[in-house]
Amino acid sequence: MTTNCGPILIVDGDRSRASVVELLQQAGYVCREAERGEEALESAREELPGLVILADVLQGMASYELCRSLRDEFGEMLPIFFLSRTRKAPLDSVAGLLLGADDYIVEPFSPEEFIARVRRAVTRAAAIGSISGRLSHTLTGREVEVLDGLADGLSQKQIAEALTISPATVGTHIQRILGKLDVHSRAEAVAVAYRRGIVSRIPIGREAEAPATP
Repeated sequence: MTTNCGPILIVDGDRSRASVVELLQQAGYVCREAERGEEALESAREELPGLVILADVLQGMASYELCRSLRDEFGEMLPIFFLSRTRKAPLDSVAGLLLGADDYIVEPFSPEEFIARVRRAVTRAAAIGSISGRLSHTLTGREVEVLDGLADGLSQKQIAEALTISPATVGTHIQRILGKLDVHSRAEAVAVAYRRGIVSRIPIGREAEAPATP
């Protein structure tokens, strides 16, 4: 049984990725493929994956750089695996995990263990998303973090500093949030977020407006 999640995105510049795709499909997962890092980012923006599997054989953007970009854009709720054919030393695994990967798998691997790890990752991500109410909308994890900042009354610059990204990137996220929530202003986006349960905290500076506890 598979978890109801987004497609698994396999990013691999080697033709042998077909065996990984076949293994995942046999386990019941829908897969999308990309050969280049830039292509993978566009794919993730079009449809949020349930899991991203990054191989160490990529054209253009390096796999480590892609991992960092995915984390910056989509936040911690997106599971990311490294799949390595050439970087098999313990320090390679440590580096991948420190860059934000959730798991580091070295080939050759046990198909049963691989699927078990995949299933655990996507099940856990779906459970966390369900508990937090994030499955009721199409916002990415990073967009929710930006929306949390807006709800807290933070400026674009303050949100950028808190998330360690550029103000321009925050601006891009805000525009996507407005489009996905079908609103025209930041204040309207925050109001919709409260109604839908996407955020629940009282914004900073608004405590005085909250009703007193009887």
